[in-house]
Amino acid sequence: MRKLFLFITVLSCTTVFAQPKTYSTANAHSHNDYQQGSPLLSAYTLQFGSVEADVMLAGDELLVAHTEHDFDQHRTLEDLYLKPIQGFIQANKGHVYADESRKLILMLDIKSDAVPAINKLIDVLQKYPELIKTPSFKVMISGNKPEPNNYISFPSFLVFDGLLSSKYSKDALSRIAMLSDNFINYSKWNGTGPIPAKDAERLRNNINKAHALGKEVRLWNVPDFDDAWKVVIEMGVDYIDSDSIKALAQFLKKQQQLSQK
Repeated sequence: MRKLFLFITVLSCTTVFAQPKTYSTANAHSHNDYQQGSPLLSAYTLQFGSVEADVMLAGDELLVAHTEHDFDQHRTLEDLYLKPIQGFIQANKGHVYADESRKLILMLDIKSDAVPAINKLIDVLQKYPELIKTPSFKVMISGNKPEPNNYISFPSFLVFDGLLSSKYSKDALSRIAMLSDNFINYSKWNGTGPIPAKDAERLRNNINKAHALGKEVRLWNVPDFDDAWKVVIEMGVDYIDSDSIKALAQFLKKQQQLSQK
């Protein structure tokens, strides 16, 4: 009888852990979001879980820019992202979304020297206490970053985007919220037909290792359409990276509907 009980218990636990994850736009990442027709607002309206902006330090300002050629547009990080997000949090009484279960990551891809830009960001964020104190909102540093072992020297309201293929110390991992990587470093698959088995196995192994560390995973440069999105979902990627945010939102809505049948 005891053996039967243990078998049922193990089977029950296995079933729980084997249940497929339900994906929604909470798992969607708006890559180069600042290039959308309505930066931030389009992704926010679709309730994306993550948006990304390239940032450079220009004099004493943080500009949303990929290169210095973009400086003439003078799009400040504050105007394009920080002020509107603070407004959302105030309107939602301390939550980034009206749906209190939803979270938002603002991923800042630093394109200028890391430490000066991050130090300026820290100064700027002090002006927006809602952004620092709201549990459902995080600012994540990507792109140019300090040495990983120095992550712990920065304020806790900043988290870092790690590299899926890299190994980190315990201290560095404590400040890394996500592990990302370039899909083309693993596969030349263009989304047509099945992904090569060896490529898929290598990716799955790295994704499983990241999950074992308690870290979520994002891949960039994945072919940007539904057949490829299905593949990375099957592999367990947590954030689906896309420039085609409306198409991704529609795809994820269909996935939700299918999982509920």
